[in-house]
Amino acid sequence: MASEHIVSAFDQELNELKNKVSEMGGLAESQLVNALEAMQRRDTDLASRTIESDARVDEMEHEIDAFVVQLLALRQPVASDLREIIVALKISSDLERIADYATNVAKRTMTLAQSPQVRPAHAIPRMGRLAISMIFDVLDSYSDRDTQKAIAVWRRDEELDEMYISLFRELLTYMMEDARSISSCTHLLFIAKNIERVGDHATNIAESIYYLVEGRPLLQSRPKGGDEEYDRVDAPPDR
Repeated sequence: MASEHIVSAFDQELNELKNKVSEMGGLAESQLVNALEAMQRRDTDLASRTIESDARVDEMEHEIDAFVVQLLALRQPVASDLREIIVALKISSDLERIADYATNVAKRTMTLAQSPQVRPAHAIPRMGRLAISMIFDVLDSYSDRDTQKAIAVWRRDEELDEMYISLFRELLTYMMEDARSISSCTHLLFIAKNIERVGDHATNIAESIYYLVEGRPLLQSRPKGGDEEYDRVDAPPDR
C-alpha cells in the first residue's frame, strides 16, 4: 500500500511538472505575440509591458529548475520518468530563451517607434506569425505527446530560415539605396534574427518531445534554409 501511495504521489508530481512547463510555454508565447504586436503598432506602452513581464518567465524557469532537482533527489527516477524530467528541464531552458528574444524585439521596438517607418518592416509580421504558430503547435505536441505534430514543427523551421534570408537581402538593398534608413533597417535586421532564433528553439523543443516519446533522439539532419553566411549574422543580446 505504501509503495502504491509513493507511485501515485510521483505521478502527481510529474503531472505538476508538465503543467509548469506548459504554463511557462504560454507565457513565452504571449511574450512574442505582444512584442510583435507592439512593433507592428509602434506601441511603446505595450513594448514596455512586454519587457517587464519577462521577469515572470525567468521566475518560472527557476521554479522548474528547483522542482527538477527535488524530484531527482527524492525520487531517483529511471527510464521514461527520468526522460520526462530531463526533457522538462531542457524545454524550460528553450522557453526562457524564446522569451528573451521576444523581449529583445520589444526593446528594439522602443527605439524604432521614434524613427520613420521603413518599407521592409511589412515582412516582419509574416515571420512572426510563422514563429508563433511553431510555438503554439510544439506546445500542443508536448501536451498531447504528439510526435507527428512535433516533427511538422521541426520541418517548418526551414521556411522561417528562408523568410529571414529573403528579408536580410531586402534590408541590405534598402540600406544601400537610402543611407538614412541604415539605423532603422539595422534594428529590423536584428528583430528578424531574433524571430529566426525563436524558430530554432521551437525546433529544439520538437526534438526534445520526440526523444521523450520515442526514447531515442531524432537523428535526421535538421532542415535549414539558406546559406551559411547568413547564419553568422546573430542578434546581440539587448541588456
